Amino acid sequence: MQNDYTKPEFKKLLQKLQEESWQLELLISGFAIFGLFTAIPIISENFNDAQNSQQIYKFVVLLIALISCSILIFNLLLHVLLRGLWIGALGLRYVSGDIDYDSLKYSQKFTKYLKKRVGSFDKYIGTLENYCSIIFAVSFLLIFYVLAITFTILAIALIATQLINNDNLPNWLSQGVGITLVLFIIFGMFFTVIDFITLGYLKKKKWTSKIYFPIYWAFSFITLSFLYRPLVYNFLDNKFGKRLSFSLVPFYILIALGTSLNYNVSNYIVTDMTSNDFVANNNNYEDLINNKNGFIDNVAIQSKIISDNYVKVFVLYSENIENRIFDFNPLLKPEEDRRGLKTGINFGTNIKISERDSLRKVYLKTFNKIYSVKIDTIKFETDFILAHSKNDKLGFETYLSTKTLNEGKHLLKLNRKRIRKGDTTNWNVSKIPFWYYKD
Repeated sequence: MQNDYTKPEFKKLLQKLQEESWQLELLISGFAIFGLFTAIPIISENFNDAQNSQQIYKFVVLLIALISCSILIFNLLLHVLLRGLWIGALGLRYVSGDIDYDSLKYSQKFTKYLKKRVGSFDKYIGTLENYCSIIFAVSFLLIFYVLAITFTILAIALIATQLINNDNLPNWLSQGVGITLVLFIIFGMFFTVIDFITLGYLKKKKWTSKIYFPIYWAFSFITLSFLYRPLVYNFLDNKFGKRLSFSLVPFYILIALGTSLNYNVSNYIVTDMTSNDFVANNNNYEDLINNKNGFIDNVAIQSKIISDNYVKVFVLYSENIENRIFDFNPLLKPEEDRRGLKTGINFGTNIKISERDSLRKVYLKTFNKIYSVKIDTIKFETDFILAHSKNDKLGFETYLSTKTLNEGKHLLKLNRKRIRKGDTTNWNVSKIPFWYYKD
């Protein structure tokens, strides 16, 4: 049968599918909830890893995934709960039919009140059916809203990086066109939000619709709203669906506030303090990061208690480190920055192996000039090389002798140089306490 929506046969098919859609809703919700609960720990671990290693692209993608998963889990759990209640109500109706208020033998006052407020049991079942169907549909619509906000922000970021901050383009193009486009998107975003909150007010007036139409047309591509616009308008022309969609917003705000709550056990002590003279955070000791998904807080040594004749110092790699190296050695900065999302297909434009190795040596030499290590007040000579930590994180590694150390507590300090307004200053990166005792 061809899907010609004008034919009566197709309308009958849709009616039949509507009546049986609750089975598919429950099936999809069940599989989706199971998959989401399985995926959330993995996404969270990778999100924390991206945040820790300052991988901005990975961080943004995983943040969107986390928000989308949270919305879906809440909505689908609510849908399953209400759909279960609906099925229970259907079963009860099969046994006892509609509510017979007269058989309850309540007083006239209560009977009249209950008939008005509670009403027919069939009406109750119909209301539950409407709630379930709308919540299921709005769950996926909200994901598109999250993507729409993300794409709008990404559009501004791309214009800022590729146009406004691009020194290779003429000024009229980078500044004139770039700033104009950013202002258009910012004001367009504002008007789109106003139109959304007011349920299409800007489309109703003749003079506002003429001004708003170009913005509406442009944002339909930026936000990909042309993919889900029929769903939106189907919600807006239904008072019940519109009311329910907006009533979910306070629940999302409450969930966000609830997940941000913490119980403080002290006015001065918190559980996630950074290592310093009087705090030892487990994320700075490799032996305490006991699984592959553990996270190093910038710098790590092998243990809190060291009995070896060396201290291993590991500095976690991040893109900011490479930016600092470029600041101190501009010759290392390539004409084309190959960082970020790139294809693995090789077109034969790679640097020769010998030249690449030579540049890596200069790269490491510059890193060793920028970063320095002290134990207490004694500065140690370092020779950082590229390496992986025990939990397979990329970084820089060096070893310091403990021959001159006395037994007891010591403080390892990692410092780096930084350039601000033409001046070079020293900046503390991390302080890690440890105890040294000979075997």
